[in-house]
Amino acid sequence: MCINPNYIVDNENQKIAVQLDIETYEQITETLENFALYKLMEEDKDNETLSLKDAREYYKSLKQDKAS
Repeated sequence: MCINPNYIVDNENQKIAVQLDIETYEQITETLENFALYKLMEEDKDNETLSLKDAREYYKSLKQDKAS
C-alpha cells in the first residue's frame, strides 16, 4: 500500500491535518478493523465457543433483528 498524504497547514505553516484518497483510507480502516477483531478473538479464546450450527442460527437472528 502506498500512502500519499496531502498535508493541510495553518497560517504559520504548521501541519494540522492530513488528507488521504478514499481507497487508502478504506484500506487503513479495514486493516485496523481486522486487527482489532483478531485481538478480540485472541483475548476471548478461553470463553465458550459455538458449534457451526449454533453460530449460523445466531447469525441469522442478527440479520432478522436488523430487518425489524
